[in-house]
Amino acid sequence: MNKNINESWKKYLEAEFEKPYFKQLERFVDNEYQEHEIYPPQELIFRAFNSCSFNQIKVVILGQDPYHGPKQANGLAFSVNDEMKFPPSLRNIYKEMNQDLNIPISSKGNLEDWAKQGVLLINATLTVRANEAGSHQKKGWEEFTDAAIKALSEQREQLVFILWGSYAQKKGAQIDSTKHHIIKSAHPSPLSAHRGFFGSKPFSQTNRYLREQGLEPINWELKHESAQKSLNF
Repeated sequence: MNKNINESWKKYLEAEFEKPYFKQLERFVDNEYQEHEIYPPQELIFRAFNSCSFNQIKVVILGQDPYHGPKQANGLAFSVNDEMKFPPSLRNIYKEMNQDLNIPISSKGNLEDWAKQGVLLINATLTVRANEAGSHQKKGWEEFTDAAIKALSEQREQLVFILWGSYAQKKGAQIDSTKHHIIKSAHPSPLSAHRGFFGSKPFSQTNRYLREQGLEPINWELKHESAQKSLNF
């Protein structure tokens, strides 16, 4: 496994690479890439960290697994490459963003523009076997990403943590709510979006909090040179 990670994160996460659980995880992941089709591409495993330096982060959006369909996962939670059809969860995120902020729904599925503004798009598990959701869970990734969340909670202040669904909310139990703003709702998956995700207004809530702290809000609009998609896509 290529363990190249943004210099700003090394202080907080490099020690994890030397722990027994991570050594075991590394052996497992290296073998998986040799034996199976694994997503995202190996060089993008730590893309979330490498797209968003530790001190730049304003917002954390926590996912569960990378997408497990061909060419979907690109190392950022909920994000896909621009040429890909939107997965259902991303489609619902865009619908809620449209309702919340009246932002046109973009044809752009890559969320790297958010990452560049300080939105950490991190999955609890950073790899997955093709067409096998959850196949790399409970192998050690959760401990590693817990360490990342704990470091942010302890070392930073005034972050927004967006926790969609029960899995993210359980994983976020260690976040210090006296120092940070936590937004919880149902997951954007079609199975649960109508049970509290739609209408939760996470994007305007985030920007309101950031402004109250004297911070620059996130520009959530994803512009693309091609035509904007309609709500019926």
